[in-house]
Amino acid sequence: MKRAKRWLANVACMDLTLSTCFVQVHDPDLALTFYRDALGLELRGDVARDRFRWITVGAPSQPGVAIVITNYLHGSLADGDAIAALLAKGALNGVHFRTDDLDATFEKLRAAGAEIVQEPTQQPWGTRDFAVRDPSGNLVRIDQPPAARPHPLDAQGR
Repeated sequence: MKRAKRWLANVACMDLTLSTCFVQVHDPDLALTFYRDALGLELRGDVARDRFRWITVGAPSQPGVAIVITNYLHGSLADGDAIAALLAKGALNGVHFRTDDLDATFEKLRAAGAEIVQEPTQQPWGTRDFAVRDPSGNLVRIDQPPAARPHPLDAQGR
């Protein structure tokens, strides 16, 4: 127990921000078309080595956060087969995005031919969201946070 408390104390002093996340795909070109053209992310890098690619994309509004789309898997052939099976089933989560106009974003993705998993829905925790799958089967959720509620006194003109 003493050891865990020391570890927690060290973690509490850290100032961490998200910089990069990885999304496993089976076809980098299809994935790039989805993430760049359908979602509107900017292409920041595209590195190829042998039959593998690491494509870096991100939202223009978040220059410090990147998503690396890759077909590379560090592991054995059996690991690759397991990931391929999970991708084929759509069992891997992808990323979550936020937008200020959920309905317009949904219509854009529907028009782009994205596989719709869930249409815009009001969730019990207060946000509206929808879900699609990328061409590899990764789940992509997009939400619109609830509008800020005015303070009750503001409604009375105070």
